[in-house]
Amino acid sequence: MSSVLFTIEGSIATITLNRPDKLNSFNREMALLLQKKLDECIDRAVRCVYITGAGKGFCAGQDLAEVVDPEGPGMRRILSEHYNPVITRIRNLQKPVVAAVNGVAAGAGANIALACDIVVAAQSASFIQAFSKIGLVPDSGGTFMLPRLIGWQKASAIMMLGDKIPAGQAEQMGMIYKVIPDEDFSEESKKIAFTLSQLPTKGLAYTKHVLSKSMTNSLEQQLMLEDEYQQRAANTSDFKEGIQSFLEKRAPEFRGE
Repeated sequence: MSSVLFTIEGSIATITLNRPDKLNSFNREMALLLQKKLDECIDRAVRCVYITGAGKGFCAGQDLAEVVDPEGPGMRRILSEHYNPVITRIRNLQKPVVAAVNGVAAGAGANIALACDIVVAAQSASFIQAFSKIGLVPDSGGTFMLPRLIGWQKASAIMMLGDKIPAGQAEQMGMIYKVIPDEDFSEESKKIAFTLSQLPTKGLAYTKHVLSKSMTNSLEQQLMLEDEYQQRAANTSDFKEGIQSFLEKRAPEFRGE
């Protein structure tokens, strides 16, 4: 059985981390396969990517058996060849990425989720910055994303203390978008992906890009960037369809173009 399952239904690509007996912890095979599947999502037919985990967990981070294996890739390659390429692919993908956190998301698993554009979690899910428990530094973009989501103080405490953050608390502090009851999680989280897949894909991609740049731009730079990308959005077919449907008082039919 593949360590990463991949399907495309309609315009939604679903990626399922699939090592349920290991709480979907990463080994080299799974990390490289996830990169490959994210690359396949560049296809124009895909208008939203939905990432979740098989079984009880979303992702428990790195499989430590690989870390201590003398024949394993070693920590430097694990970061440079496994996790960093996953994060950059998620952030550079020109379409929305939804993380559907169905269970525990720990270490790199938590930070991969937080790199996605919209994070929803089942009521029973939790997030753990587990690195300090074994003497490591948070990686996979966590030190970049988490303080920007919840503030320096909370991020520092969560990363240093390694607190387990239940999904409800994660929502309250702004770490994630929404908590969904377990019994409704699959259906409701997929509805979010479906909604995104029906919206103007180029406009969403431009929004994603401009938001990402806002993390490092000055106000003046950001205003100029908004100007540039608003002009690009105004030249899309979906913008014309949005205006026309509004004037004709009908539901728009966006094509992602």
